[in-house]
Amino acid sequence: VQLVESGGGLVQPGGSLRLSCAASGFSFSSYAMSWFRQAPGKERELVARITSNGGSTNYADSMKGRFTISRDNAKNTVYLQMNLLKLEDTAVYYCHAVGIRGIYWGQGTQVTVSP
Repeated sequence: VQLVESGGGLVQPGGSLRLSCAASGFSFSSYAMSWFRQAPGKERELVARITSNGGSTNYADSMKGRFTISRDNAKNTVYLQMNLLKLEDTAVYYCHAVGIRGIYWGQGTQVTVSP
């Protein structure tokens, strides 16, 4: 099983990034997918979640209206579009899968928001 995040980097406040998470080794279309993040010195927190068929999403309050989670089951990939980024969005972002056969985590991708 692999979850490989990409798309992180350095961006100025107000900017945008699109994260991708490529999944392999499990039945991606049967798993709910999420993005979490962890800032230095803080606990890991949920950013957004999407159901297995993409029909429902939910977001942490601080991300509503700025972030969008989506998935392409044909490509075994989940995305996180992040707009209007703030300094406090700086964190390592992790891809997360949960399904009948278990829970999986990616290694994370660093997002740094800085002037």
